[in-house]
Amino acid sequence: MSDLTKIPVTVITGFLGAGKTTLIRQLMQNPQGKRLAILVNEFGTVGVDGDILKSCADENCPVENIVELANGCICCTVADDFIPTIEALMAMPVRPDHILIETSGLALPKPLLKAFDWPAIRSRITVDGVIALADAEAVAAGRFAPDVAAVDAQRAADDSIDHETPLSEVFEDQILCADLILLTKADLAGEAGLTAARGAIEAEMSRKVAILPMTDGRIDPRLILGLNAAAEDDIAARPSHHDGEDDHEHEDFDSVVIDLPEITDPEDLALRIQRLARDQHILRVKGHVAVTGKPMRLLVQAVGERVRHQYDRPWGDGPRQSRLVVIAEHHHIDPAAIRAVLEA
Repeated sequence: MSDLTKIPVTVITGFLGAGKTTLIRQLMQNPQGKRLAILVNEFGTVGVDGDILKSCADENCPVENIVELANGCICCTVADDFIPTIEALMAMPVRPDHILIETSGLALPKPLLKAFDWPAIRSRITVDGVIALADAEAVAAGRFAPDVAAVDAQRAADDSIDHETPLSEVFEDQILCADLILLTKADLAGEAGLTAARGAIEAEMSRKVAILPMTDGRIDPRLILGLNAAAEDDIAARPSHHDGEDDHEHEDFDSVVIDLPEITDPEDLALRIQRLARDQHILRVKGHVAVTGKPMRLLVQAVGERVRHQYDRPWGDGPRQSRLVVIAEHHHIDPAAIRAVLEA
């Protein structure tokens, strides 16, 4: 790659647990001959997603090319975090051919796109495309894609309803900014669910964008890498709930890190996490847990009541430390109550 050639960047956005890390793992395994670098933005102080990706590092994407920005939204900390990190990636001895950015599930992609106009990087980098992931089963069930007519009817019947929920605004901002939308967990949604989800998303769109189904991150990488969208030059066509605002807040959401003792029964832990989602409205749980008698870490990933767990790699010489990141809307974060359920 010539030093005068702009490095393409793919921004991968999507709500909590939509499958962003799973997609990036697939791209790492099928990079189309490109040397990749990855920037992972976590919500909370424990870098679970970055750790997962580092375990998949190889010659096409070595560990030093995987960078984590934790405990902050990169669209809110452009000068302090994002720009220096991108400059560091571009200054590596072997410059990457393509950069993947995994935003946090709560990030708004449009403010991030605006960062690519910063003088320090605008002549050296371009947004190849914005990929938005949406959980097909959830969208088909009417979550995070509200019916505008129904909302209007509710507003007319109840004066206290004067705005959409924070979750719906995040979801809509993500899909409205996209060059490609992937309906994840297509196997769980089924054909009827995919049809319903596609219809719900198309009803929100102001322009034509391809919407494709995907299961377990498996999709032809040629559909992801090489879109040549130059999205930083097309910002006006990507509407947002926050247009006209100087900044935005993430105070609607919060996270807490729970340290746990070793467990004996992963299925029992999964039931406790389901209880958190059902009774305390927890949106997302992720982390690693030590299981008595098992030399490998148990990776736990939960979206609402859907909990997945698997052993990912040995603990090695590091401490067998069980830590779970729990994410919810701010008023639903009660650390003592969450801990009580997980440790009961």
